[in-house]
Amino acid sequence: MRGCRTVHTLSRARWTVSACYKCGVNPSHRFADLIPAIVAATAFAVADVTTKVTLNAEAGPLTMALFRGLIGVPLLLAWLFVGTRPVPLMPAQRNLSLLVGAIFSANVFFLFLAFERMEVAVTVLVYFTYPLFTGFAAAALGLERLGVAGAAAAMVAFAGLALIVGAQPAGIAVAGIAFGLLASLARVAILLLTRARLTGADARLISVWSMSAAALVFVAMTLVTGHWQPPTTALGWWALIASCVAMMIAVVAIFISTARIGPFRTALFMNLEPLLATAGSAAFLGETFTPLQALGGALMIAALVAFQLRR
Repeated sequence: MRGCRTVHTLSRARWTVSACYKCGVNPSHRFADLIPAIVAATAFAVADVTTKVTLNAEAGPLTMALFRGLIGVPLLLAWLFVGTRPVPLMPAQRNLSLLVGAIFSANVFFLFLAFERMEVAVTVLVYFTYPLFTGFAAAALGLERLGVAGAAAAMVAFAGLALIVGAQPAGIAVAGIAFGLLASLARVAILLLTRARLTGADARLISVWSMSAAALVFVAMTLVTGHWQPPTTALGWWALIASCVAMMIAVVAIFISTARIGPFRTALFMNLEPLLATAGSAAFLGETFTPLQALGGALMIAALVAFQLRR
C-alpha cells in the first residue's frame, strides 16, 4: 500500500541519510534495504508472465482467480506467525478490509481478462495507468494537488500508452484495453480506501482479510456459474502454481520494503515491473515489442516516475 510522506518527514529522512554518510554506514547496507522492493517488482513480473502461460494452456480466468485465492489465503495466514504479533484490527477496519477484498476480486478478475486478450507488456502498461488515475482522484477529493508538472507528466504517460496501443502490428482488442483500465480503476479504489481509512493498520491483517473476502467472491462466482476450467497441460499447472507463489512473495516483499524504505520509494521501484514483464514475455512467450512501442513504453515509465516524484 502506498502513501505520501510529509515535507517534515522528508527533511528528517534526508538529514538521517546525510548523518549516516558521515558516520560511515556501509553502502552495501543501504543497497540491502532496496532488495525487497526489487524482489517485489520481479515477483510481480514473474506472476504476469506465468499468468499468460496459464491462460495459453486454456485455463479460465475465474478458475485461475479462485485457485490463486485458495493458495494465497493459507500462505498469508502462515505469514502472520512470522515477526512481531500484529495488533488486531478494529471492527470498522476489518469491515473495510472485507470491502477492499471485494474490490480486489474485481481487480484480479478484470486483469486476468485483459491478459487473456492482450500481450503481457501491453496489458501491464495499460494497468499501470493506476498511479495517474489515483493522482487525479486524490486531487479531485482534495487529498493532494495535481499541479502543472503532474498534469504534464500524465499527458506524456498517456501519449506513451497511445503510442504502444497504436503501434501494435496485429492490433489490440478493445475489450482487452477496457478490462485493463477497469482493473486499474479497481486498484485506484483500493489505494484511496486504504489511504483514507486504514492508515496505521497492520498490512498483514488487511491482506489476510482482503484476500479471504476475494476468495469467497470467487467461490461464489464459481458455484453460481458452474465454471471450472483448469489448465490442460502440465506446464499450465506449474505456471499457475508459480504465479500464486510469486504473488505471495511480492506481497511479503512489499511489506518488508515499506518498513525499510517507506511506501513512496517502494512505489517508485514498482515501475520496474513493466520492464521485467516485457523482458520475460519476450524470452519465454516469444512476444515482440516494436521500436515505436518500446519508445512509448519508455516515455510512459519515465512519465510515471516523474508523476510520482512530483510529490
